[in-house]
Amino acid sequence: MPPAETPIALPIPLLPLGFRVGGIHAGLKRNPSRQDLSLFVSERPATAAGVYTTNLVQAAPVAFDHDPAESLPGIVVNSGNANACTGDRGAADACEMAAVAAAALGVFERSMLVLSTGIIGEFLPMHTLREGIPTAARSLGREREQVVAAARGMMTTDTRPKLAGESLTVNRREITIAGFAKGAAMVGPRMATMLGVLLTDAALAVDDAQRILAAAADTTFNCVSVDGHTSTNDTVLMLANAAAGGGPLAGDELERFGLAVERICSLLAREIADDGEGATHVIRIEVDGCRNREEARRIARTVADSPLVKTAVHGADPNWGRIVSAAGYAGVSFDPLGLRLELNGTRLYASGGPLPFDAAEVSRSIRDHRETLIRLSFAEGAAGICFFSSDLTAEYVHLNADYHT
Repeated sequence: MPPAETPIALPIPLLPLGFRVGGIHAGLKRNPSRQDLSLFVSERPATAAGVYTTNLVQAAPVAFDHDPAESLPGIVVNSGNANACTGDRGAADACEMAAVAAAALGVFERSMLVLSTGIIGEFLPMHTLREGIPTAARSLGREREQVVAAARGMMTTDTRPKLAGESLTVNRREITIAGFAKGAAMVGPRMATMLGVLLTDAALAVDDAQRILAAAADTTFNCVSVDGHTSTNDTVLMLANAAAGGGPLAGDELERFGLAVERICSLLAREIADDGEGATHVIRIEVDGCRNREEARRIARTVADSPLVKTAVHGADPNWGRIVSAAGYAGVSFDPLGLRLELNGTRLYASGGPLPFDAAEVSRSIRDHRETLIRLSFAEGAAGICFFSSDLTAEYVHLNADYHT
């Protein structure tokens, strides 16, 4: 059983012009109060971009969505079943899922993208989807309730929908971006997150859309890890339908748009870590002073994925030795004497040895706050990164021991 739903953490975003969304309970999940089927639909052809899992074992929808076309109307999403490791039948089911959605919306066949998440190794109940997708199409709209329902339809063991958005003015035109994501476990992405959808009414050239999405994913979704497990289904898709008017963004306008996409993705990535299964703390790891960003990422990910670091945070234990040693086995060369460590603003370690600090006060700072900040500074260069993770609790073990995968 998934955990009980908790309040939405971020403001519910405005939907960009020309989009309608919706989510229903079709019957893939046993609990009728939980949505399991969502649609994200543009009323006009949209430019599509995507980033995908690097796991060699990829779910059927991942293969189906690769190289999305330039003019697509939308995305159909199911939760409760990943359609992963399902062979030729899974590939055929992903195609049929798109075709049924296209028919329900009156658009050309093979024009929809597909996302699936949930249990691995079981076939989709296509009879349920054949009935449910037309019902979901009739639920589409632009109201707050429909935005939240679409986000809920993506959830598996998430405790809340994950939404973020932003509007910006470009050449006297208001452009809106709305982001949706899901993820609470099997989160250690190396290309995207569990699932993500970005919608915008901006006009974007295909290559620019792909570049912006890939860059944003690299610094956000590629910098979050709940348990270090890269999923078979990790995918983030972006649709840009140009409904705000004007030609494709370029130059400074395009770069401003890209920064806005990155901010939205960062909020969603933090939400995924904060909603990690059983989590009582979100862990923010800031690494600086490295030779390049990839080395900083490797150190941050190693610290983030350490069970000893995770359990220390859960127990409010300022055990700096676990953090320093994790950095040391990350496979990145550095001068140990140049390493400095701070925990929630208190410096614990520098120049190869511990510094005096009030252990009880630092412990209290961990225990009394949802977010724990670990800052590692090196003396190798000017590159850095920000990475999110969560603590490791007994509840995580219980949830994954009981959840059939």
